[in-house]
Amino acid sequence: MGHEYADRLVSLLKENQNEENREAMEKYMRNQFVFFGIKTPERNALMREFLKENGKPPVEELPAIVRSLWREPQRECQYAAMTLLDKRTRYLTKDDLPLIEELILTGSWWDTIDLIASNMVGSIHEKDEAEEHLEKWIHSDNFWLNRTAILHQLKYKEKTDESRLFRYILMHNDSKEFFIQKAIGWALREYSKTNPEAVRQFIDRENLAPLSKREGLKHINRLEKAKG
Repeated sequence: MGHEYADRLVSLLKENQNEENREAMEKYMRNQFVFFGIKTPERNALMREFLKENGKPPVEELPAIVRSLWREPQRECQYAAMTLLDKRTRYLTKDDLPLIEELILTGSWWDTIDLIASNMVGSIHEKDEAEEHLEKWIHSDNFWLNRTAILHQLKYKEKTDESRLFRYILMHNDSKEFFIQKAIGWALREYSKTNPEAVRQFIDRENLAPLSKREGLKHINRLEKAKG
């Protein structure tokens, strides 16, 4: 069953579908999802217009609205759900993590997972200890849950729990999955902007996948090159 707020938003997106863009957007996402063909700048403009006219959704209705949008086949509907969640992130608590887990496990790809990990899960854990969920996700057989746990500290900077970051990485260091190797490198690269020496020592000490190592060293190598 849909939600009136979500239905109005879906109608707006449908009215602005663009057949010329659709095929290229679907191809870019390896034809895993169908699209209306609305590019990001246009979609953002439509979201601003919609929110101006309809207001932000009530926090208590957000789960129903998000689930209603997530069930729609077009990927832009899931992006719209992400935008609504992102604008309400400060109200999210660990009680919302079962909903977040649903989103991670449904229609999973990097385009939704990375925003969920760095913005929503990261924000929730920072203010409302989410240890139980993070440990469950890092031990999961689902690599999107693993990736979320590895990336949740992406924006923490000096607040990064280094021991947790390195432990989570080592738990999946042997993974052959591209999205895990990439996540490991990305997490290390971001943390190297705060503590390059710790990251350099970790990379030198551990036998990381070449992709993870290459990504993790990008910022450090730029620093060293700048120093001459």
